[in-house]
Amino acid sequence: MAFLLVVPKTAQAVDQALIQQLTQQIKALKQEIALMRATLANWHSKNAITASAYLAQNLSDNSVLLSKNPNKSYPIASIVKLMNAVVTHENIDNGKMITVTDKMLKPFGQSPAIFFGANISAQNLLKASLIQSTNDAAEALACSAGEEKFLGLMNQKAKELGMTSTVFYDAHGLDPANHSTASDLTKLLSYIYKNHPDILETTKDNDFWLPNINGKLVKFINMNGFYPISNFIGGKTGYLVEAKQTLAALFDVNGEPVAVIVLHSKNCQADAFRILEKIENSKNPLN
Repeated sequence: MAFLLVVPKTAQAVDQALIQQLTQQIKALKQEIALMRATLANWHSKNAITASAYLAQNLSDNSVLLSKNPNKSYPIASIVKLMNAVVTHENIDNGKMITVTDKMLKPFGQSPAIFFGANISAQNLLKASLIQSTNDAAEALACSAGEEKFLGLMNQKAKELGMTSTVFYDAHGLDPANHSTASDLTKLLSYIYKNHPDILETTKDNDFWLPNINGKLVKFINMNGFYPISNFIGGKTGYLVEAKQTLAALFDVNGEPVAVIVLHSKNCQADAFRILEKIENSKNPLN
């Protein structure tokens, strides 16, 4: 006697959805493994520091530990998103729901989970902006408050913080006219550390998901490469052809918060590791 097993359509749909979710998880895991391999390679690299400008400063007493051209201005790429985060925190309610428009999707660097007509909270857009550096998320935050007004608030905040050599032309960092110095960016990191530590905490998150237009969950891969490292307090990396690689980050060095800024670098992660190594191996280590 033969038996025919009939699988209900609903069960088939559930199985298909599960397969899609697992496929996405496997893809995300492969990306994370590649990032971790790169991090390990940079950690063990013994190459000289390649950045045109850098600064390591202890935020506890503002002592400069290591520097090169700290007051020279360079394009800063996605480090812009740190100031975007500050302005968002101080001017937009976390729970505000923002409907994604075509204008918000114009910048290069999109996520399939941020699509036309989607309703996404400001908090989740900020996470997408900081974790995976998605430009459409950063643009959506700016547009929700009025793009011109938002940029005005970013530049005004820079003035308030004494960032005299800093200027912002967009909310995400794609414009190479966005310029700053290592010294100015240290002031921004110090302000965030003291007033908005949750921004730094967000940059360490590697478990953030949003649904795409079909309801399939999409993972936002943490792109900074430092998040698995125990002494990483938080920060942001960036890249543009004109800016090369950039970094503004905080690390715990012997119990002290140390800002490390790297601009115009061939490899900002390797440079940061060499800077931290020089500090920790110096004759006058931090207490």
